[in-house]
Amino acid sequence: MEILSNTNPVILFDGVCNLCNSSVQFVIKHDPKKQFRFASLQGEYGQQVLKQFNLPTNTLSSFILLKDHQIYTHSTGALKVAKQLSGAWPLLYVFIIIPPFIRNAVYQFIANNRYKWFGKKESCAMPSPELKSLFY
Repeated sequence: MEILSNTNPVILFDGVCNLCNSSVQFVIKHDPKKQFRFASLQGEYGQQVLKQFNLPTNTLSSFILLKDHQIYTHSTGALKVAKQLSGAWPLLYVFIIIPPFIRNAVYQFIANNRYKWFGKKESCAMPSPELKSLFY
């Protein structure tokens, strides 16, 4: 499977995290052009991306956007996704002017507490048949 041959941006997420799964559903709802694809960090595709970009394969606390042969992590990845959504969500991209160390500190605080606040599943959720084509 050639990872960089994909033309759609791919969101890699923690497949057992309830917050992460809710975020994926949010993106799907606000992506009428169906431009985004999705893969869990725990799955084969996600693990290949992590290896290809020399990222630790056991760290699942980052949101990763693979777009145009580059990866964007943490708050930068999330803001780049928001910029492409329908409605007023692209306005959030203004927060890109905040230095990454500040944005990522907030991001990391939420990431470190996401299981405690939102819970987690025993295994990765499976997409519904109508959404299956959006997932790797």
